[in-house]
Amino acid sequence: MKLTATREEILGPVQHVIGVVERRQTMPVLSNVLLSARNNRLSVTGTDLEVELVSSVALKVQSAGDITVPGRKFLDILRSLAEGSNVTLAIESDRLVIRAGRSRFTLSTLPAAEFPVVEDINAQQVLKLPQADFRKLIDKVHFSMAQQDVRYYLNGMLLESEGGKVRAVATDGHRLALCEAALKERVTGKQQVILPRKGVMELQRMLGGEGDVALEIGTNHVRCEIGDVRFTSKLIDGRFPEYSRVIPANAHRIIDADRGFLKQSLTRTAILSNEKYRGIRLNVKPNLLTLQAHNPEQEEAEDQIEVGYAGEEIEIGFNVTYLLDALSAIETDRVNIALTDSNSSCLITAASPDGTKYVVMPMRL
Repeated sequence: MKLTATREEILGPVQHVIGVVERRQTMPVLSNVLLSARNNRLSVTGTDLEVELVSSVALKVQSAGDITVPGRKFLDILRSLAEGSNVTLAIESDRLVIRAGRSRFTLSTLPAAEFPVVEDINAQQVLKLPQADFRKLIDKVHFSMAQQDVRYYLNGMLLESEGGKVRAVATDGHRLALCEAALKERVTGKQQVILPRKGVMELQRMLGGEGDVALEIGTNHVRCEIGDVRFTSKLIDGRFPEYSRVIPANAHRIIDADRGFLKQSLTRTAILSNEKYRGIRLNVKPNLLTLQAHNPEQEEAEDQIEVGYAGEEIEIGFNVTYLLDALSAIETDRVNIALTDSNSSCLITAASPDGTKYVVMPMRL
């Protein structure tokens, strides 16, 4: 393999894929990136066996070839070179030699044959939607995914497609987030897949440009192309909980609040909440919401705001972080918090429905 290009032409694809490459791996080849040069294109691939990213760029290839090199070192070398400098990559005696101006670097390599690549995912369904809508789905629910839960199916995001809609759902067992978006093309039947946490975070980083995205769904993987980057992720093999049962259906006590004022009040009161459990008590009476918090040091905080509420008095405790996460994800000026009783979950929605729903379980305080 031999090619010559500017520093930026090679640096771009490496930066796109480095997010999934870890320095310390059980398999040495997973610390490497795969360089594949042919037909005047350079493809760079990174993987951690769960998520695979492939980025390619058109440039002059003198001789074709494939090799893997240590990803982080390769990136650091390219970053250290002068902007706009011409870089030559060549394989010499099973080493990758990088030349730029008076600089020369020799990197160890591993054979391309050892690098695990996902060839065909056997796509059975394709979901088409605008990139901005897909990014919104992730932005609105990702914070509710579990982290390292033994119930492995919670460590990811459910994508459910049916008819002309796609729904994203995430839950960690204490709260649930749901968001809907319209598909460009209707799909037949109902399908559910669970994207792993790392795949969701990589997608969130990549999405947001103009145009549509086509998400191909296979039996074990999902794949899509965003710009010059091809994203492939394994799916979590498991059954996601029946989330519709968790959403309160008869929460008849509705608090109508100014989102900004409520966020500020919660943030103030939370300063003196228990640092571990983050519990906060809500006492709601007609047109008045009182927020209270206390901690093991016998410190207390209390704040009141005016709200729209016409029901009977109710007192309930919540983890304030969960409430603030939901309020931060809602974009409208006013929010509705629907309560059933002091022992049941609350449902938080935008005052003017926007396809998002947040459920938070109560705490005993």
